[in-house]
Amino acid sequence: MNGARVFHRRFGARRHAAGFSLVELLVALVLAGLVLTALAMATRQWLPNWHRGIDRVETSEAIALALDRVAADLSAVEFVPATRERPRPLFDGLASSIVFVRSAFGPNARPGLEIVRLAETDGSGGAALTRSAAPYVPRDADSPPAQFAAPVVLLRPPYRVSFSYAGRDGLWSDQWRELDELPRAVRLVVRDGATGRALDVSTSIALRAELPASCVSNPQQPGCGGSEPPEATGGGDAAQGKTQ
Repeated sequence: MNGARVFHRRFGARRHAAGFSLVELLVALVLAGLVLTALAMATRQWLPNWHRGIDRVETSEAIALALDRVAADLSAVEFVPATRERPRPLFDGLASSIVFVRSAFGPNARPGLEIVRLAETDGSGGAALTRSAAPYVPRDADSPPAQFAAPVVLLRPPYRVSFSYAGRDGLWSDQWRELDELPRAVRLVVRDGATGRALDVSTSIALRAELPASCVSNPQQPGCGGSEPPEATGGGDAAQGKTQ
């Protein structure tokens, strides 16, 4: 009995000494509350900046993807006549839209050419840059217009894209229509629709095709930019006179 009492006194005292008193528990709760309050204040100040940074990165990626898609299309423009009767290329450029011909591209595309239209389309959130395509087939002047597939959105509001065109003289114009040659370059200006400010991602694309494919076999035909033959300019007679 005496041994049991001694054991109970020793280990019971240790057990009571190892626990928390009510005051210690209250102090721990107060400290925990202060720590959580400090974390909440820091998070409240840091989280909006973090969200803005994420939104900025996502927006930059979306704009870059749209410009890459447009640049890939414009760099593959082909000099293809609009109709059988007219040797002018099928290229209709405005400040808000472009229609041109390129080699068909895509997982389900068939070999051949396609007509591509890049244009702003009005939607519920505003004007969005869209891409639509239609198979190219030789047409007559009285043929019905091409039937474009459903447009695919490339760039959504509030960002807008405007186009301008430069020819051999290097001067930029906001339209390129009914001309006998393709532009040398197309400039894309991306603006914030809310402020109208031009973004730094704006760029220009050089067009690779400048002349029709028939100029390879006949460079002297109209629209090929070749020099006139010596007989037409009198260069041959002048050269003979100098030799004599």
